[in-house]
Amino acid sequence: MNTQDMNTIYLVRHGENPANLNNEFSYKLVDYSLTLKGRLQAQQTAEYFRDKNIHEIHTSPLKRTRETAQIIAETLGLTEISVIEEFREVNVGALERLPPSIESWELHDRIVAEWFFGRHEVTFPEGENYLTLLQRMHTGLCQVLANKAGKNIIIVGHAGIFTIPLRDICQDVDIEEITQIVLRNCSITRLELAMREEKLEGKLRSWGYIGHLSGEAAQFVRTNLVAQAEE
Repeated sequence: MNTQDMNTIYLVRHGENPANLNNEFSYKLVDYSLTLKGRLQAQQTAEYFRDKNIHEIHTSPLKRTRETAQIIAETLGLTEISVIEEFREVNVGALERLPPSIESWELHDRIVAEWFFGRHEVTFPEGENYLTLLQRMHTGLCQVLANKAGKNIIIVGHAGIFTIPLRDICQDVDIEEITQIVLRNCSITRLELAMREEKLEGKLRSWGYIGHLSGEAAQFVRTNLVAQAEE
């Protein structure tokens, strides 16, 4: 792999929003702004990036990601933010219309587990399967990386779409190891990525970093009712 044409990609999960507090699924119908803590998390994240020579910021179209990206951009003096539809969270289909419950989260976790075991065609009711999720993440990244080398780029998005397809985007990713570390609000994952002939080549350099968050911003909520019930 030629390291000279690699780009540094920072995957930033959005700040806290009410869906985190209420354990709601949020792909498109549910679309909240940041909480006050979420804005604080975004502000501390922006400070982390002051010396990282960031060239571009891209974001999912959902409010919580756009607001996180805007706070970072304003701090860094960047005037443009690119909104990319493909970086939405996992499309859980009918689950988004249901009130949050342990049963819904158990179904969610079973489907994701099927994907990790290689059964990629298993599909959320009225939603997507692994193959469509991977394809849109790949499409979004190729859009960001086209004709670029040596750039430092932030993508603000969501835990699911950042985690699930990662082993098919970067080489040598141990999916069991990284899923032991929850992607917290405003956590930062660093990749080295390049696009060659419409194919992505990359390495995972760090996963789910939260050392830049402190005080109230580092007081996280659990976003999965199943995980809460097991504690």
